[in-house]
Parts: sequence; structure tokens; C-alpha cells
Amino acid sequence: MTQHLTEKDVRAIAQYVRIGLPEEEVGQLSIDLNNIIDSLKPITTYDLEGVEPTYHPIDGLSNVMREDAKGRSLTQEEALARASRQQDGCFVVPAILGGGDAS
Repeated sequence: MTQHLTEKDVRAIAQYVRIGLPEEEVGQLSIDLNNIIDSLKPITTYDLEGVEPTYHPIDGLSNVMREDAKGRSLTQEEALARASRQQDGCFVVPAILGGGDAS
């Protein structure tokens, strides 16, 4: 196995992406990532001379959008009628990023 990533690299990547990586897992993760990189080596043997890069594998793909159609909207009371929690006419949801008290 070629060592493409060192344990120092793995620690830096974990810090960059903000993953709490226990020290005892750094060694095994380094091995796993290097094995993954090695498994991609056959790709480098393809002759790609003259092949234009593609940005999407399906040529001519486009979004199909429907026309906007005016229709009945819910009133605020109807929208909040089945909410498990509400306050001052708004939905109350649990905070997921911290700094909130809507637990």
C-alpha cells in the first residue's frame, strides 16, 4: 500500500471538516483512506487522450418546471392548527445549531 495520506493529514482533514476524531481511530482511518485511494489506481490507466471533460453524464438534461398556478393558500390558523408547538403565531421547532431554547 502506498501512503498517500499520513496520520497528520488525516488529523488536519478531520479538523478542517470539524469531525471529532479520537486519537485511537487516526491510524486505522489513515489505512482505510489510503486503501480507498489505492483502489482507484486502475482509473489512471485509461487512455483519455482527446476525451472532452463532461460536467454531467446525461447530455441535454434540463429541469422541467410547471407553470406557476394561483391556488388556495392556507390561512395562518390553518397552517398552525396541527403544530405540536407554536408561539406568537409561529411554529416552534427544536434548535439544532445551539443557542436556542426551543427544546
